[in-house]
Amino acid sequence: MNDVHARFDDVSVDADDLLPAANFLHPDCPDWRRLGPTAQDAALRAAAARQQADAQERDAAWSRGFNRRRVLAGGLGVGVAALGSQVVTTRVSYAAPGAEAGTLVVVFLRGGMDGLSVLVPVGDPNLEKARPGIAIRGNDLIAMDRGFALHPALKGLKPLLDAGQLAAIPAVSTPDLSRSHFQAQDCLERGGSATGSQTGWLDRVLSVAGPGTTFRGVAMGGGLPRSLAGTERPIAVRRLKDVRVEGAGQFTAETEKAIAALYTGVQSPVAAQSLLGLEAVSSATRLSSAPRSAVQYPEGDFGESLRDLATLIKGGTGVRVACVDVGGWDMHTELIGDMNNNLTALGNTLAAFAQDLGEHLATTTVVTMSEFGRRLEQNGTNGTDHGHGGVSLVLGGGVKRGVHGKWVGLTPDVLDQGDVPGTNDYRDLLAELVTARLGVSAGALATIFPGWQPTPVGVMG
Repeated sequence: MNDVHARFDDVSVDADDLLPAANFLHPDCPDWRRLGPTAQDAALRAAAARQQADAQERDAAWSRGFNRRRVLAGGLGVGVAALGSQVVTTRVSYAAPGAEAGTLVVVFLRGGMDGLSVLVPVGDPNLEKARPGIAIRGNDLIAMDRGFALHPALKGLKPLLDAGQLAAIPAVSTPDLSRSHFQAQDCLERGGSATGSQTGWLDRVLSVAGPGTTFRGVAMGGGLPRSLAGTERPIAVRRLKDVRVEGAGQFTAETEKAIAALYTGVQSPVAAQSLLGLEAVSSATRLSSAPRSAVQYPEGDFGESLRDLATLIKGGTGVRVACVDVGGWDMHTELIGDMNNNLTALGNTLAAFAQDLGEHLATTTVVTMSEFGRRLEQNGTNGTDHGHGGVSLVLGGGVKRGVHGKWVGLTPDVLDQGDVPGTNDYRDLLAELVTARLGVSAGALATIFPGWQPTPVGVMG
């Protein structure tokens, strides 16, 4: 993870500590302290100017061709291959956003959401018998197709359903999932296999999708999910307005430019993180100071996270993948009330996000995931216990309305030890989404989901 709260407040004001030979920090000004209003500003500006002068000398040497003597004369004893890698990394990773690519938003509903309460197989006698006290019934169910209906608390999503931009996939899981929250979440976020890659599946998506902007991979809400763990330098943002460079409050705009110049072209983890932090701060400051969207989001962290994400997407920051976590779905007791409250918040927040995006919804797809579904039978406390097959909702541009995937019913002979069977693999759904929304090639899917050959479920039109 890259911490966007990059630290510059510990820069020494003593030139002897900052760099040896203080008199040569700046090529034109031996008295480096005159360069800034404070010694800290002056030291940073001097170091940046020294590096720029060295870079100009190297450019002059390199313009006459590469050889060992000229590379060393330029003050950089590295191989040409390393140099080329350095230049490409700097120029591409922090490039300005180009033509709008798509955005995939993954909303992880942590706790194991009960799919049979969200997407109801209306009138199924096995469901009615197994859940006499908690089965979702009534005329307020939101009809879909294939005999299914959405929970009434999701009425905020009905306009998206009517517009053909909402789909659902029942009985979704992967074979390697256990009923352990930790194991199931870890398995899904690594890509659906207990023995697969140790990096996150979204980190691998970013890798095969190619270079992009500072905000191409973001986790909203502060924490970095397992799905983004890896080498692609995503950013975790708690609140857009709070993105800052610690210690930079006393710096002038000129000094902050000097900080950027100081790290540009330097191939090291510190340089990469510092440039990433500076670029993030610049974009976040610009966007958070703009007029706030008039769309009303439900109160709470989920709403604030999606509001900030909508701001980033509309602001052209080049978001390719984004993650948001929502807890509270482990409903072992009194499911009816808790489910109604959670789904009301979920539906209304997703609806506000779609409204806020406006025309950008056409290039944005949102998918909900949860580590597992619940058992068919209610338990003794009017709740449900950990099960297997769950449900995913997909909304946004390019989505094909309706219920997709294989559904075999709830008769005793098809249940998986009393659970909804996982007849639709998460990897099939996610592979279809990254292909359609992000332009990932079919060949690259083997890198994202190693050992798996995806079969589309038909959720994207």
